Amino acid sequence: MLTHPTSERLEALGFTGMAKALDEQRCAAATFENLSFEERLGLLVDREAAERDAKRLTTRLRFASLRQAACVEDIDMRSPRGIDKSVMAHLIDGGWIDRHENLLISGPTGLGKSWIACAIGHKACRDDRRVMYHRVPRLFQALAIARGDGRHARVLKSIERTELLILDDWGLAALNANERRDLLEILEDRQGRGSTIVTSQIPVDQWHETIGDPTLADAILDRLVHNAHRLNLTGESMRRKMATAKPLDQTSQD
Repeated sequence: MLTHPTSERLEALGFTGMAKALDEQRCAAATFENLSFEERLGLLVDREAAERDAKRLTTRLRFASLRQAACVEDIDMRSPRGIDKSVMAHLIDGGWIDRHENLLISGPTGLGKSWIACAIGHKACRDDRRVMYHRVPRLFQALAIARGDGRHARVLKSIERTELLILDDWGLAALNANERRDLLEILEDRQGRGSTIVTSQIPVDQWHETIGDPTLADAILDRLVHNAHRLNLTGESMRRKMATAKPLDQTSQD
């Protein structure tokens, strides 16, 4: 089928969604013949808006680099993990991000801390927010490399501009002097400008010891904890439950 000149012009102007919708209307003319001009134009505009939203979401998700392909609709509220439905609904709504508040997710390994953080990050991307995910150990490694090749300030600036920063696996090891300073710099830059999610196996009341230096620990926790929502997960490891269930399922199928 030859491309219609109007479709070509729309694509040249960057209206690829409208061009596709116009071609579809032309191929199925009988379906749209009873619609008014305004109604058919509205369908074209809606298609263009949907395609632009999809492209923007793809870009935001690529930038976020979320560890888990998670979404809030799939959060398991039935497993007993200490998740309150009203609290989760509040977190999913995202108003706390607009207010530049933080979220601390703690609990033993295997309870889905990273998964929930990524699901909330995915929802923030869908809400057209700029999100960035980092595992804390690798973030500090990247900052150490950036300090050596002159990109340190640029990396910190990129983190500062992020509306929602996810710091996963906090507290796996004690921080050294450079890591403490980097963390304080990140939180200082973001205070009142962005929100941060932190996941950790370590209870929040032990974070002071994990940071190490008492003075810097006070400064870091003051910027992170005092305006934070807390989600403390409890219960049996979901990884263990899934690993136990899988052989049973396989046995039942044999």
